[in-house]
Amino acid sequence: MSVKAERKKSLIKEFAIHEGDVGSPEVQVAILTERIRNLTEHVKIHKKDLHTRRGLLALVSRRRRLLDYLKIGNEARYLSLIKRLELRK
Repeated sequence: MSVKAERKKSLIKEFAIHEGDVGSPEVQVAILTERIRNLTEHVKIHKKDLHTRRGLLALVSRRRRLLDYLKIGNEARYLSLIKRLELRK
């Protein structure tokens, strides 16, 4: 499941560090999180869809690497992003 163009634009606008920013870790993690949430709902319904499950695990792994990069570089930005995306309880 991909993210709709309108939703993607709103995520970019919300998480961008500066105007025109589409590649910062915050924006990438926000878009990946949206895709992960969409795929999670799909996998809950279609339990035997192993191809989608594999893709979901790849997305989760990519998001984890980006979050690790952000945590090493700037922990305050990392904590802010985690809180805004509600990733940790």
